Amino acid sequence: MTTNSPVLIPLLFLAFGLIIPLVAWKRDNWAWPALILGVVASVGISIFNVFRVIHHGTIHYHLGHWVPPIGIEYVLDHLSAFVMLVINVVALLVLIHARTITAHELQGKLPSYYAAISLMLAGFNGIVVTGDLFNLYVFLEISSLSLYGLIASGEKKSPVAAFRYLIMGTIAASFYLLGVGFLYVTMGSLNMADVRAILPSYVDQPTVLIALALMVLGMGIKMALFPLHGWLPDAYTYAPSTSSAIIAPTGTKVASYVLIRLLFFVFGFSFITKTIPIANVVTWLAAVGIIFGSIMAIAQKELKRMLAYSSVAQVGYIGLGIGLANPMGLVGAVLHILNHAFMKACLFLVAGNFRFKLGHSNIFKLEDSIRKKMPWTMAAFTAAALSMVGLPPMAGFFSKWYLALGTIKSTASSWTGWIFLVVILISSLLNAVYFFRVLEKVYMRPITSKKDVHHDDHHSGGNEEADIKSDEVNVSMLVPTLILAVGLIVLGLLNAIIVKGIIAYIIPAGMK
Repeated sequence: MTTNSPVLIPLLFLAFGLIIPLVAWKRDNWAWPALILGVVASVGISIFNVFRVIHHGTIHYHLGHWVPPIGIEYVLDHLSAFVMLVINVVALLVLIHARTITAHELQGKLPSYYAAISLMLAGFNGIVVTGDLFNLYVFLEISSLSLYGLIASGEKKSPVAAFRYLIMGTIAASFYLLGVGFLYVTMGSLNMADVRAILPSYVDQPTVLIALALMVLGMGIKMALFPLHGWLPDAYTYAPSTSSAIIAPTGTKVASYVLIRLLFFVFGFSFITKTIPIANVVTWLAAVGIIFGSIMAIAQKELKRMLAYSSVAQVGYIGLGIGLANPMGLVGAVLHILNHAFMKACLFLVAGNFRFKLGHSNIFKLEDSIRKKMPWTMAAFTAAALSMVGLPPMAGFFSKWYLALGTIKSTASSWTGWIFLVVILISSLLNAVYFFRVLEKVYMRPITSKKDVHHDDHHSGGNEEADIKSDEVNVSMLVPTLILAVGLIVLGLLNAIIVKGIIAYIIPAGMK
């Protein structure tokens, strides 16, 4: 089916990237409504695209009516439509939350900040829908340049974190572009489908093997796959609250999408498992990253930094599912893209709520009275934490379940599958350690106050707890946080429908 719907959302966000500074020329507070208008439109188009793909199959658009491989093609299939919807829904919820907290943290920077977010989303959506390897690089650079600015606009250390990410991101993009160059020199095409069709004639060419290695290395840096994650902890920690909350659930997921697209839909299952076993390398790096990220998360005092290292581990889950290269593993990886986007967005919004009300998000400085002051924020944190640990019926349980099934299936060909299963189980226990220490501090201890220090032992803590009044964030910040938290339950209950209705169609032909 041929229509222009694949290219609408990237063009929409590119246009709003220009419109936002213009409408905010006289009044800064017009920037946020303009961006929200664009994101709402993108969500509507994304939903329409998903239903259209489900009922009519893959949608193609040829830019300028130039037929590929000469022209640039945009493609919406089950995978790209699914990931596009995830990106835009999460972005909408985070940006609704953003209005109050960005006005607090980024005074005087709002028009340029929101314009950068629009350009970032243009890049992300463009990456997802393009069917051209070089055009993907163009959108990668658009999103990356925006990301550097979004990170650098935060705390005092944020420019250093952004510069570090700029260096790593430039190296990653260079690796990817070199890989594309090797492929083009060898095959004479940049169209993904065309490269896939003619690849069997070039499987023995060293340049093709080098191209795959370079492109996987570049995307490994972008998705923060261990040990290429060095840019991520500082970037997520020191970025503004909204930047962390929108980049963490979307940025690494887009890179994960690209890795799936390259490995299974450009190079193909047989090539990555038999000709050059790159899938095995990804699996082992992911497994080590899961344990490393979880252990490092336990050691952190700052909530945002804990969530950053947690993201390294969670990206490992996605990488593990990709590397297993079997249907259950890939289903688990794609489902975890959705689940982790909701989980991490919710948790970073909670961290933003803490910073807005308390002035910090240091775990050890959280008062035990916060369960009374911010009960709904803590309820959202609890829901997301339980999902991260993987307790049913939360969404996180089901993606881990499919990953576990993938590891068990892989034991038919190698005993290492049992190691990966143990990694998933151990990491869930480690997740429980670093999330439950927060829950224990907030919920399991009697509430104390400064008055307790001066009162004698007969002072009643119970009356103190009764006197504490709610001091929640405002509705515009609280509602998106709660929607994400409730969404984790809904996604868990609907996981079978999501898998059967969309993700099952993503499994490439030839994968067993």
